[in-house]
Amino acid sequence: MQLHYQTLGDPISGKGQPLILLHGLFGSGDNWGTVAKHFSQHYQVISVDLRNHGRSPHSDSQTYTEMADDLLELCDTLGLDRIHLLGHSLGGKMAMQFATQYPDKLEKLIVVDMAIRTYPDAYTHIIDAMMAVDLSAMQSRSDVDKALTSKIPHTMVRQFLLMNLVKSENKLAWRINLAALRANYPHLIQAVCEHTRYEKPSLFIRGERSDYVRDTDITHISSHFTNAQFSTLAANHWVHAEQPQAFIEVVADFLASS
Repeated sequence: MQLHYQTLGDPISGKGQPLILLHGLFGSGDNWGTVAKHFSQHYQVISVDLRNHGRSPHSDSQTYTEMADDLLELCDTLGLDRIHLLGHSLGGKMAMQFATQYPDKLEKLIVVDMAIRTYPDAYTHIIDAMMAVDLSAMQSRSDVDKALTSKIPHTMVRQFLLMNLVKSENKLAWRINLAALRANYPHLIQAVCEHTRYEKPSLFIRGERSDYVRDTDITHISSHFTNAQFSTLAANHWVHAEQPQAFIEVVADFLASS
């Protein structure tokens, strides 16, 4: 599958390997604006839309193996022999899968607020709420926002989800493939990399106020990613959005290290 991507930075004058950025569930490459802009001063930065997200193609199937193959195809298309890879949440799990599936393609791995383990179902109700909205009866983004309020009371969550709302032929539509995400979500919350080891440099960044990466997870991660470093920032799950400067500094130091 040929993924949609955005590129910033000059591949010729840039230092080091290209840096590929992977978003989380319900997101897109657009989520990396500030981070991508900063690192484009020093690297070629490629912000990717995962399958069934953003402007990438839709598919009924979405496994981590398939997503890793999607990224390999993109690397081959762009002629990238070796990359730095940074993924948040769902993108973090996919980055771990890619690292263990195609270790020769990676220089350095960065995983943001995501562990190896299986996670509880936290988002089926959100997908159901989005699918239940009758978009044909909606005139504006604010109408959809109101329709989602009872099921998704957190304003910032709704605003994030509404970034997936587009107008096509003067009608509102979800750009994200909600049906496929709902069907594949039980797989997406399963553990990855449980029977593999990755020995190249990796950095795991977690949010201090997030429960996505617990102390026990760090021990678990270390047993599979044997050259891992860990950093904790004063944030919730959206570490790079809540602490952009601290996040950029930690990532920049890691990428610059020998």
